[in-house]
Amino acid sequence: MKLAKLVGVLTLPILLAVSGGAVAGDHGTAAEAKAMLDKAVAAVKADKAAALAQISKGEGGFKDRDLYPFCGGPDGNFTAHPKLIGQSMRGLMDKANPSFAVGEALYKAGDAGGGEVKYMWPMPTGGDPIAKIALVAKAGDQICAVGYYP
Repeated sequence: MKLAKLVGVLTLPILLAVSGGAVAGDHGTAAEAKAMLDKAVAAVKADKAAALAQISKGEGGFKDRDLYPFCGGPDGNFTAHPKLIGQSMRGLMDKANPSFAVGEALYKAGDAGGGEVKYMWPMPTGGDPIAKIALVAKAGDQICAVGYYP
């Protein structure tokens, strides 16, 4: 029994070093992002104004760790986002490759019926940009997405 405890104590630092210190459950999964996107799309279709307000405030289950939906309207501006309402969603650029227009790719995916957009973005806690995937869908005249870090 003492040997098992010793092995556990010795392997924890190794596991944390290999995983970069991240603890399981710190980040949203692809399945959780998809479920949140589906919920956001249904809410926008049911009551656009109320849903966009809730999404922007992170209320009603629209904020979970690093997952949150965001939407853009026909004018290309954010209509729902924790910080960027009114700013250009179409003008959003990849943080590691400034020639990649993330916003344009989001609108293109939404207009095509939905899909994924892969890009580089910093974690909400900061740091260098890392791979992120936005799941995208159209809800009426809104393009909505939820991004996750794979």
